[in-house]
Amino acid sequence: MDDDSRYQAVRSRDERFDGVFFTAVVTTGIYCRPSCPATTPLRANVRFLPSAAAAQGAGFRACRRCRPDAVPGSAEWNARADAVGRAMRLIGDGVVDREGVAGLADRLGYSARQVQRQLVAELGAGPVSLARARRAHTARVLLQTTRLPVTEIAFAAGFASVRQFNDTVRTVYDRTPSALRAAAPAGGRAAAEGGGVPLRLAHRGAYAGGAVFDFLQRRAVPGVEEVVGAAGARTYRRTLALPHGGGIAEVDEAPGPGGGRWLPCRLQLTDLRDLSCAVERLRRLFDLDADPYAVAEHLGAHPLLAPLVAAEPGQRSPGAVSPEELAVRAVLGQQVTVGAARALAGRLVEALGKPLGRPDGGLTHLFPEPAALAEAPLTELGMPAARRETLRTLGAALADGRIALDPGADREEAEAGLLALRGIGPWTAGYIRMRALGDPDVFLTGDAGVRHGLALVGGDLGDAERWRPWRSYALHHLWRAAAAGPPRRPAHPAGHAATATSE
Repeated sequence: MDDDSRYQAVRSRDERFDGVFFTAVVTTGIYCRPSCPATTPLRANVRFLPSAAAAQGAGFRACRRCRPDAVPGSAEWNARADAVGRAMRLIGDGVVDREGVAGLADRLGYSARQVQRQLVAELGAGPVSLARARRAHTARVLLQTTRLPVTEIAFAAGFASVRQFNDTVRTVYDRTPSALRAAAPAGGRAAAEGGGVPLRLAHRGAYAGGAVFDFLQRRAVPGVEEVVGAAGARTYRRTLALPHGGGIAEVDEAPGPGGGRWLPCRLQLTDLRDLSCAVERLRRLFDLDADPYAVAEHLGAHPLLAPLVAAEPGQRSPGAVSPEELAVRAVLGQQVTVGAARALAGRLVEALGKPLGRPDGGLTHLFPEPAALAEAPLTELGMPAARRETLRTLGAALADGRIALDPGADREEAEAGLLALRGIGPWTAGYIRMRALGDPDVFLTGDAGVRHGLALVGGDLGDAERWRPWRSYALHHLWRAAAAGPPRRPAHPAGHAATATSE
């Protein structure tokens, strides 16, 4: 896009570009999201910036009407696998707050200077400024949804001092922390006391909540996850292992009163410093930073998928809150049905998971850490010895860092490392790449559900090449089609049977 096309998006209040760029008005000193309902400023008074951090660094304050700091993340960082995309995912996960710029650079395999230069070139802000913008957003959420003392909020949001916290809030929001708290909706803080920190997880465009919750419900691991309520009004609940402690997350299928493009969420955390990290991981699980417009435009242009795309607007490709957990579950799911894999994972949690201090509904444990698998006999799983050895090998590789699956991991390197482990084949490595690493362009050719879906639409494996770079979303459409009915005819000749089943 050039600046003229950006201005046209602002004039039409096009929400497709919320989070993609930000509009800064030089005459008011305020920056907004493109869909801000305020009067469109004159073209001569507008600057376009690639990130909220860049706008803040240039001296602009966040609009109080459209709250640009709360927009969904750019879909670009959701998809890109280069150093900048990996850096943005790591910053969102809180790596700069926990490990500093040096830690971020080390994870990416670059020098701190190279990381700074690349981020400034593309986003107009370095890692420190990007992390500061993230902390400011967390501070606003805590001020307006909890009754925590301001001092506690400062450190919970990741600030090094109360003075730094006060200065940042004044700069970003043009209000003191006390004034920002006073501007919270009536009753918001009272609601937070009994049910954790209430949040709105924003998304852009349509959201196929029914499909996502169906997917998660079928795979919910007993003790770690549960889905309660009737279809259309379900709540997904799960335990979280976070950098500073544990937590429990609840996400509702239906939006709050009045509708809206967000999912209601509540977080109960043992340490509030984990708030923004927990939010980021839930966003990855529910694929909330995707660009459904681009996906639907591309996949809907292909005759085989057009009916599926039209029937399920806003299809998402769910990720994972813990890449390591997902990898273990993928191995458990090899050569068995979804229900059998779920039962195996439940037995593993019961045997090796860390119990919660107090059960909460059906939630009783945290999922086992990789190190706990490395030396465990795993006999309680009732699996073949070779499969148990694969689990131990995977646990050891994840625990000692030989295989990295964090948000900044290189997808190609991670997949190659997984395939080098005995007992892990292309289906397992691809499934981990799609969900744990958030790759939008994975196609599991050995999956029985995919082949059944292809048979239903009259296609074959060769069609998948036309669906790049959104093959993960095409795969979910095919899984939904396969779940709706049996194939009319075999998709492939004998000798090419599916090697794994995910649906």
